[in-house]
Formats: sequence, structure tokens, C-alpha cells
Amino acid sequence: MARYTGPVCRLCRRDGTKLFLKGAKCFSEKCPVEKRNFPPGQHGQSKKQKKVVGYGLQLREKQKAKRIYFTLETQFRAYYQKASNRTGVTGELLLQQLETRLDNVCYRLGFAMSRRQARQIVRHGHIQVNGRKVNIPSFQCKVGDEIAIREGSKSLVVLEESKNFASGQNAVQWLDINRDNLSGKVLALPKREDVNLPVNEQLIVELYSK
Repeated sequence: MARYTGPVCRLCRRDGTKLFLKGAKCFSEKCPVEKRNFPPGQHGQSKKQKKVVGYGLQLREKQKAKRIYFTLETQFRAYYQKASNRTGVTGELLLQQLETRLDNVCYRLGFAMSRRQARQIVRHGHIQVNGRKVNIPSFQCKVGDEIAIREGSKSLVVLEESKNFASGQNAVQWLDINRDNLSGKVLALPKREDVNLPVNEQLIVELYSK
């Protein structure tokens, strides 16, 4: 499957805002958005930036969401279609699906310092859901699901680094986190106020509604 494998910091610079794709680096003075807050490329600094409006603004919001959660267009559109067919606010339901992806839940639980790293941990088979190994990053977690690091994987160095990093972050209200045991439980579905990301989901809905 095609997937972006290039430098992710240039994606943040392209959008002009932090998408929190590099874990601890995003919170340090080494963050490229802090040091070089202009688009990447040969003419990024000198080229006059045009004001983005209308369709361009809607497209930019969709691209940001796709980059944050590391999804492809077909998969992202499927999330939107499912959200639009359900009763409720479509934009919030879309974000709810993205937040309850297994790789994102692992990131929120503090098993990884970024969603990209969490995706790798899931793919390598270090995660179990309700006692069974799951290696599908897009697996949808439900209320009551218990997510944990497999017993044989708890000695990984990256988990200790992630644990230290997560201890300095704000707690996630919709998850019950046990950092000592490297486990957690989904207490409720996330609400819009739980998603503290620079994404305007209403613009995404407007884009797909055309």
C-alpha cells in the first residue's frame, strides 16, 4: 500500500502549524516550525504566500487530518461516509472514528511518542486487545476494550522512553491509563473537546458534501 515515507516535519511547515508528527521533537526548540516557519522548498522563504480561501481552505483541513492520523484518501473517505450515515454531527463522528483507531489509542495511552511510532508498535505485534494480539493499526476500539502491551514486549526501550514522555502530557479523559502496567481501557467514546488538534472538521464535511 502506498504511504508517505518522507520527512514529516516538512508537512507541518507546509501547513504552517504543528501537526505533532515527531513526538518529543514537536515540543522542543528543535521543532522546524519554530525555527523555519515558512513553507519547505527552494522558494519557500522568498515566495509571497497567497491567502487560502474556499475550496483550498477545505482541502487544507482534510490534508491536515489525513497527515495527523496517517490515513490514505480512500480510507479517509470511507470514515467520512460512515460518519455521514450515522445520526449525529458528522464532523464530530468523523473525528471520533479517527481517535478510536488502535494506533491512535496506543499513542493516547502513552505507548508511543507519536502516532507514527504507535502504528509501528501495532504492526510489529506488540499490542493486544482484550487479551488477543491485534496488529492492524486501523482496528476500531470500542467502549470497554482493554488495550495492553504484550508481556514479552514490555522490556522494549522505546516503551520506557514513551512512558517518560507521556508522564508530562495531559491526561486523556476517555481512557483509563495504567502506566505502570502498560495497559489501558476505553471508558467512553471521545467528545469533540477531547480532540485538541488544529483541525476544523466542519470544513472537511463541507468539502465532501459538494
